Amino acid sequence: MKKLNPVIVALSILLVAAMAVPALLVLPFSSNDQAKGKLGEQLEKPTKSNTNQPESSIEVSVFRSNQNTVEKLPLEKYVAGVVAAEMPADFEKEALKAQALSARTFIVKKIMNPTNGTLPQNADVTDTIQHQVYKNQQELKGIWGKGFDWKMKKIEKAVSETAGQILTYNGEPIEASFFSTSNGFTENSESYWNHSIPYLKSVESPWDKNSPKFQSKKSLKLSEFEAKLGVKLNTTKDVGIITARTPGKRVATVKIGNQELTGREVREKLDLRSTDFSWVLKGDEIIITTKGYGHGVGMSQYGANGMAKEGKNYKEIVKHYYQDVEISPSEKLLANQTTARK
Repeated sequence: MKKLNPVIVALSILLVAAMAVPALLVLPFSSNDQAKGKLGEQLEKPTKSNTNQPESSIEVSVFRSNQNTVEKLPLEKYVAGVVAAEMPADFEKEALKAQALSARTFIVKKIMNPTNGTLPQNADVTDTIQHQVYKNQQELKGIWGKGFDWKMKKIEKAVSETAGQILTYNGEPIEASFFSTSNGFTENSESYWNHSIPYLKSVESPWDKNSPKFQSKKSLKLSEFEAKLGVKLNTTKDVGIITARTPGKRVATVKIGNQELTGREVREKLDLRSTDFSWVLKGDEIIITTKGYGHGVGMSQYGANGMAKEGKNYKEIVKHYYQDVEISPSEKLLANQTTARK
């Protein structure tokens, strides 16, 4: 047998090794499984490239109520500013993602159905509870201080991982209402707003009992109580009778003296946290106890966080609180708006 030239053998080995090294460097980082490993967790960045979602070309014009100016910014950056302002950053990431869907759905619906003449300086929305509370990063740095970096990174990641997704019913963006804490149940839309919305129906929300806002008390002088409600107690023993309750276990109507008021009227006139209230008369004071915080319609934020703590993902969360909805891409719905706004 003819002996191989040792120089040729050595050169061949070097050539094979040179060709193999680049492949070893590239393959682990181009594999879809890479992101699941520890190395992937270290290298992953919360950008759109990780979500495979198209970046929206839509800008949102926000009327800044304190500055009396309009701030324009990309849609997803606006969503991050809303999530940061509306939900605690230390909530579970899946709850933050559910909040991102609600916030994005709200603004997409608003852009698709502008209310001409009702907003200053051609803005799409205000930065208050009239629409959604929004804070920019400079404001959040002042609020969060040293916690800004980790809080903003966490929120941006939640927004990034849901980029381009909205909630729809029959192909249209929903009224993605949300509130802080339920009394153990959410509310039918018609029980609070007097108009029925098929996907805003009462559902159980037992997780809210762990919310620090689940129960509260408020005291009012009897004279103040009567003046604010425009009532007069017949006797000091007859403080009022609840005459009907809603599907969400809140007060629908209550009779006080000779007048009957809705639960919403009482809540708004007395500035109560919710329409699930009860009271007792002690001396010349009315002690009012409320359960829950907010109107009760749509997604409970503390309920969403409780679901996330039990291992539910954001899709399961939104589909619990918004009945029979779909998670849909926003780009097709916004395509015509992009052209019209240029």
